[in-house]
Amino acid sequence: MNMPVDEALNPSGSPTGLGHVAGDAVDISHGTILYLDDISVSFDGFKALNRLTLSVDVGELRCVIGPNGAGKTTMMDVITGSTRPDDGTAFFGQNIDLTRLTEPEIAHAGIGRKFQKPTVFENHTVFENLELAMKADKRVFASLRAQRTAAQLDRIVSTLETIDLLAQADLPAGLLSHGQKQWLEIGMLLMQEPQLLLLDEPVAGMTDEETAKTAQLLHSLAGQRSIVVVEHDMEFINEIAATVTVLHEGSVLAEGSMDVVQSDERVIEVYLGR
Repeated sequence: MNMPVDEALNPSGSPTGLGHVAGDAVDISHGTILYLDDISVSFDGFKALNRLTLSVDVGELRCVIGPNGAGKTTMMDVITGSTRPDDGTAFFGQNIDLTRLTEPEIAHAGIGRKFQKPTVFENHTVFENLELAMKADKRVFASLRAQRTAAQLDRIVSTLETIDLLAQADLPAGLLSHGQKQWLEIGMLLMQEPQLLLLDEPVAGMTDEETAKTAQLLHSLAGQRSIVVVEHDMEFINEIAATVTVLHEGSVLAEGSMDVVQSDERVIEVYLGR
């Protein structure tokens, strides 16, 4: 896979990946939203990623699994700009070079990341959390002048319905269950209007009922957005995944349907066990 770097142009004809993301529409004309090509990352001589190559299609719900130390977190760090690769290329669509953007620029371009532990504003209501997360001009004077529009209210209510927290809208977020906080944080990401969602162990610590509802939530979002889920709960993966990527020692060990990867002798040896 050879992705253009300096030659990639945005609709106005100027080079992308230079920090001027605001006017750049993500080019998904080829049907792929994320390209990682030959990505390598080393920390003090340890290769966290070793020539990792991966692509995710538009609207796809991709699951990434692998043993501890396989490179899953580092992969997401590279995608979101918190870690710079030593080698390789990372593109959002055909035209946005992620390796040349800051973390805020990548978020603004349309990539949202949820970490394992939910981080919500516990003293604010569920509604207020979504309102605060809304993609808008956050500068001081703009915030002072801001008045919620009918369209914004509709978006908040629609998101509350999507994450099944409409009945809890006026409840302080700190009173939510662990699973509900996870859904709220997913809702906060949705308010940013991302095209790609990265979710790190979204069902860790959930009850069986909450896990099942999370599977339903992700199924409802797939197709509207591209989603990459990193998870260790194999029953949950089996419930949501069409394609599973298995990482080992910083590279792709296997990829395919759950049945394919579960029957792969290499995956059984390094991760699933017998």
